[in-house]
Amino acid sequence: MADPDPQAKLFADAEPRGDTIFINGRCVLRTDGERRVVLVAGIPVAHFDASDRAAEANAMVMLVEHGHAQQTEVARAFGYEVRSVRRFQRRYEDGGLAALLRVPGYPKGRPRQGVHDRRVSALKKEGRSNRDIARRLGVTEKAVRKRLRRLGWKAAPPPAQLAFPALPGADPNLSGRPVSGTASSVGEAPGPPSPGADPNLSGPPRPAPLPGEPVPATFDTDPADRTADRLFALLGYLDDAAPLFRDGTAVAGAGVLLAVPYLAETGVLVAARQVWGSIGPAFYGLRTTIMVLLLMALLRVRRPEGLKERSPLDFGRVLGLDRAPEVKTVRRKLTRLAEIGGVETFGHLLAQRRVATHGHAMGFLYIDGHVRIYYGKRRLPKTHASRINAVAPATTDYWVNDQQGDPLFVVTAKANAATTAMLTPLLAEIRKLVDDRRLTVVFDRGGYSPKLWKKILASGFDILTYRKGKWRNLPAGSFAERCAKLDGRVVTYDLADQGVRVGGLRLRQVTRRKGDHQTPVLTSRRDLSAIEIAYRMFERWRQENFFKYLRDEYLIDALVDYHIERDDPMREVPNPKWADADEKLRAARAEVAKLARDAFLGRMLDVLQTGPSPRRRQVMAALKSRSRVMWAAMQRALALAKHRDRIPRRVPVGKTTDEPIIKLATARKHLTNLLKMVAFQAESELVRAVAPHYLRADDEGRTLIQSALATAADIQVTPAELRVTLAPLSSPHRSAALTALCEKLNATDTCFPGTRLRLRYAVQPAPPISLAFPGPRDRAPAPAPTA
Repeated sequence: MADPDPQAKLFADAEPRGDTIFINGRCVLRTDGERRVVLVAGIPVAHFDASDRAAEANAMVMLVEHGHAQQTEVARAFGYEVRSVRRFQRRYEDGGLAALLRVPGYPKGRPRQGVHDRRVSALKKEGRSNRDIARRLGVTEKAVRKRLRRLGWKAAPPPAQLAFPALPGADPNLSGRPVSGTASSVGEAPGPPSPGADPNLSGPPRPAPLPGEPVPATFDTDPADRTADRLFALLGYLDDAAPLFRDGTAVAGAGVLLAVPYLAETGVLVAARQVWGSIGPAFYGLRTTIMVLLLMALLRVRRPEGLKERSPLDFGRVLGLDRAPEVKTVRRKLTRLAEIGGVETFGHLLAQRRVATHGHAMGFLYIDGHVRIYYGKRRLPKTHASRINAVAPATTDYWVNDQQGDPLFVVTAKANAATTAMLTPLLAEIRKLVDDRRLTVVFDRGGYSPKLWKKILASGFDILTYRKGKWRNLPAGSFAERCAKLDGRVVTYDLADQGVRVGGLRLRQVTRRKGDHQTPVLTSRRDLSAIEIAYRMFERWRQENFFKYLRDEYLIDALVDYHIERDDPMREVPNPKWADADEKLRAARAEVAKLARDAFLGRMLDVLQTGPSPRRRQVMAALKSRSRVMWAAMQRALALAKHRDRIPRRVPVGKTTDEPIIKLATARKHLTNLLKMVAFQAESELVRAVAPHYLRADDEGRTLIQSALATAADIQVTPAELRVTLAPLSSPHRSAALTALCEKLNATDTCFPGTRLRLRYAVQPAPPISLAFPGPRDRAPAPAPTA
């Protein structure tokens, strides 16, 4: 059976054909003449004539029942309503494939409705509504609607929609897609007026938008009242609301606008537009939704429920809206994006952009899995969680970080696959991103497999990992103290360097000694110094710190929703029957070993050699009895061993339980992981930008940036600029570092997404510190002289 996991086709970039309909990221419906074929992961699973409705219904039921696609996806691809798909499922469950065949004629046992063609037509010509006709005839409105459709009744065409006039005071700089719909896409200039349209109603001509993020139109004049844009979105004329800022003093959380230049540098909005384009007519469209989720992460609003604790009016002022979306709206947007699909492609585009802008940091890539423990009631695959040192239901995400410690991309493992199983697909995706460059992958002992290393080396990668197992400590004379300056830091290690052979591979071993403990490191890199090898290996702790930081600050382990998906029932798992048989065999063998070690046998042998004849007969009888017990134990162990060998060691998971095989939905969680990854990247860039101006940037850089992002700021809007003046921080040297950061950000000339307002940052001067000295009247009276 095909793998239902949508991430198995991670970063797919196949060109669609004209006769191809994508059901989702894995399932495709192709039409070739009168034949139709359903493909799952490239494997044909159903083929039928286009006119065979029963076979078509069977294919739809198969896709849904096997967990390859959702009802909404199947209905959209095959051109049915969702309720029709549900009806096919019920028929298949009740009567199998034969129940999908529709017998011609009116269904037996169903009373005929008294809908007469002439009476319906007459009432309709009188101008009666469908609801009124249904009430008069005593039938449902649906029956009337179907009858009119069979009669060929066509409603009168609606009057032509005139272009909306430009409202007085509308901002001409916010040009883009006009609400009349004359432009083909967001950000395009309006075309010529249609024939017959009043040229006086078209408004002033708008200039073409600048390259970059499209600039939508707005007809609201008051930033605090976006009634017109909400109306246009309701009518289907607006895909996203344009940011419209207003002046304000001490706007809460406005310091988060510091991250906008680096968020724009990640290309997150461009990638989202390439993957999804639009999420339909909405006031909170695609760009607004992405910006909301990014700024939520930077403001430490860790999940949608956290918006309940933040004023939507204040948060809306930061976004350029009258109010920010609330919990239910954000959840609906996440669900919409997940249903459309393409989250894996979105992550691939983000990784491509990261490689293009930070290619210098891709020489060493760190790979490790992060276990997200599940505390719910669903039955999920289990794995070992090192944080609690126990086996628990969980989901494992594998992250790839660059040598600076910043994440590159993330993949959710199927059924908590081990590092050895995930390295090959991860390296294949890395090679798609980084071509013709020498890369060294760094991983911990979870990826220890010399057999796998041979394949990795053959594919053009170098390895760097810890040595696993037993080894002899090196003599003290093999070590020498080495010192170097790497990445701006002075490091000193006590190292030994030698060549070793591991599993048929000739590798290099660099051993670090710290006190009496020795830590050997294996690598295939022979062109680097020993101290750099050790430094790059021990820098793997940056990734561990990254996991801890995301757990604490971004709540990366939290569930976004409680949706579940069907998992592959043919996925192989350890056979519980084999485990039970093996446990019984171990107990039987332990019993045999205990009998063999029993000191009673030795004492009986001594008595046989030295004891008197009566005593000898007693011992012989006891020895025979003991031997029979031991022989029976050996025979039982042998029988258990043969029984265990006849049991398969691994079986499909569907055969181990009668419960449905499920897993947690991955699309929404993967999307939020990617957006939190982008937020972390922007935060890292801010830390690196402020580091030259802050002496303790290595220890307190992120704390400084967190304080700056959460601070209040004054907002001033000019025709060309959006000026953000932040409140001073807790100390003068921190405010000075923030001022230097603002100067760097001003040099980027970044526009706020969706506008032409260039961001300009500044820091308010700190209030003067008054030095109050005690005056003559404030001094304490001198003590009276003693007699």
